[in-house]
Amino acid sequence: MPSNDARILLQAAVPTAAVGAIAAVVSGVVAGGKGALGAVIATLVVVLFMGLGLYVLQRTAKSLPHLFQAMGLLLYTAQILLLFIFVAAFKNTSLFNPKSFALTLVATTLVWIGAQARAHMKAKILYVEPDSSKAEKPENKGHSS
Repeated sequence: MPSNDARILLQAAVPTAAVGAIAAVVSGVVAGGKGALGAVIATLVVVLFMGLGLYVLQRTAKSLPHLFQAMGLLLYTAQILLLFIFVAAFKNTSLFNPKSFALTLVATTLVWIGAQARAHMKAKILYVEPDSSKAEKPENKGHSS
């Protein structure tokens, strides 16, 4: 993974994990051990889904740049749909607290999207790949004194 991609992944994953840890502590205090477990599972699901999505999107950008925007929209739609399916599938579980799971899932998803958007805005990514092997030296066209 190129350094820009890894940097963007790190800048999105760290705030998401921090919010997930805070959510786990709050859920643990409010709903006990099952609340904390639900928050931890939700955080792991978001980091896994969104991280995998970012990886797929970066691979698409490199190999099929003309599909980048469409792939991004499709990917985010699929991710939100999958997260909704996770919430619906586990709404009546007794493994963990479903409210803690759902709230943490929403919160960490919003943090991931915001952090990823911020990372992309701050990244200095070239939109044209310079070809250093064919680069010509600029000619001196100024007046010589």
